[in-house]
Amino acid sequence: MTKIVLTRHGHVEGIKPERFRGREPLELTTLGRQEAAAVAARIAGRFRPHSVYTSPMRRCVATGAAIAAACGISAGTCDDLNDIDYGAWQFKSFAEAEALDAGLFATWFATPQLIRFPGGESLQDLVARAGNVLRIVVAQHPDDTVVLIGHDSINRALLLLLLDQPLSAYWRVAQDPCCLNEIDIVGGTIQVRRINETSHLEALVSRS
Repeated sequence: MTKIVLTRHGHVEGIKPERFRGREPLELTTLGRQEAAAVAARIAGRFRPHSVYTSPMRRCVATGAAIAAACGISAGTCDDLNDIDYGAWQFKSFAEAEALDAGLFATWFATPQLIRFPGGESLQDLVARAGNVLRIVVAQHPDDTVVLIGHDSINRALLLLLLDQPLSAYWRVAQDPCCLNEIDIVGGTIQVRRINETSHLEALVSRS
């Protein structure tokens, strides 16, 4: 059985008020480092991961390093776990993006499967990368527990694939910073055991 423990990086600037963070080279905030430590302790206490893979973005690498250290293993990067490429909208505030193209902005929240970001990716590109991640993990770790550290966008895409849901369901799956998702894959059977579980973060008073 392959067990996937999927989490998102800790808090960074641009979550609230929200920006299109994408490939912006953001560092974890103080809160983000606290969240990373909390999810690391939770994973180390509950699971025995064989491997840790992170997005190449620094916020994910730092979160993955905390998890790997707590579990006594090393972490590697996986390019396909990277955040969606927002192209010309990268690190724009929502107001700035809406001012650039109000129609495209509205479509992103109504029917996200129908747009491509100017100079960037579409959800179809994102889900193709997510599929690559799942194929590699299952092929290389048929009997292991693997921790993946991604972003709001790639995590949603991974969960849509695992739940056999269409891209139009993108906004139905929440992914908070340093949440836990747990998935078991046995042969052709997929069981999603938890989604966006954050009880390990309850002690952090100023979550945002």
